[in-house]
Amino acid sequence: MRTEEGESILAENVYECMFILNSNRYARDPSGVSEQVNKLIEDSQAEILASILWNEQKLAYPIEGHRKGTYWLTYFRMESQKLGEFNRACQLNDTVLRSLALKVDPRLADTLVGHATGKRTGAAEAETKPEAKASDEADAKTPAADAAEKEA
Repeated sequence: MRTEEGESILAENVYECMFILNSNRYARDPSGVSEQVNKLIEDSQAEILASILWNEQKLAYPIEGHRKGTYWLTYFRMESQKLGEFNRACQLNDTVLRSLALKVDPRLADTLVGHATGKRTGAAEAETKPEAKASDEADAKTPAADAAEKEA
């Protein structure tokens, strides 16, 4: 597909990637490792939407002699053709023990990124607001109803 200026339009997708990182390196330099993961993504010409520490835990089986791993969750937007290059860069990185990048359904992308960053999306707020209003109204009516019953 091409624009009027002749530039090609490539499909940009949102991806969720879970990294299992070397726990020893992360323990020694947490900010350096997180910068390294972000640089890995940015070098693939991707836009980082969220990048957070997920968990550190014992692995189900040893990976390259490591029994523990640090899980790092990222969401990023990237051209689909760059995914192979990104996966190869992950394999070559010494800090990354394993990685898995999955394409996110466009309808879920905003919600997942919002959840990862701790921000609520408009849809999630709209779902909780009517419930909150209904419970507030019920609480507001209860004292008035009690007063009306006492007067009667």
